[in-house]
Amino acid sequence: MAKRRAKKTARRKSRSHKTRAKTNPKLPKDAATLIVNLRAREGQELLLEAELRALVGPTRREQGCLTYDLYRGAELPGSFLLHEVWASREHHRLHTQTRHFLRWNARKDALLASRDATFWKQIG
Repeated sequence: MAKRRAKKTARRKSRSHKTRAKTNPKLPKDAATLIVNLRAREGQELLLEAELRALVGPTRREQGCLTYDLYRGAELPGSFLLHEVWASREHHRLHTQTRHFLRWNARKDALLASRDATFWKQIG
């Protein structure tokens, strides 16, 4: 009976380890993470959110897009964060030439009070 319990415990630990590995995978060597913080101009919060939401679907379908998530500030109205992970900087460069990105790029200045974008590399 003790052996059966030990096997069950070992299987549970094995499964939980596998689950953790899937939720935090090692990215490809050339992957680039982009964090973009955006603040809306006063009165433009809803329009900015709509424009950002319109980017999500088409961007996620692009080749090389590993992650593209949009967040709204929980305590900062009119603040948004984009968490993007691309297979490479080249994939991101190609993203900036798509129709949906060019549409966003043409409209963003009227909607934004500030924008800060930084590329990151996974190290662990």
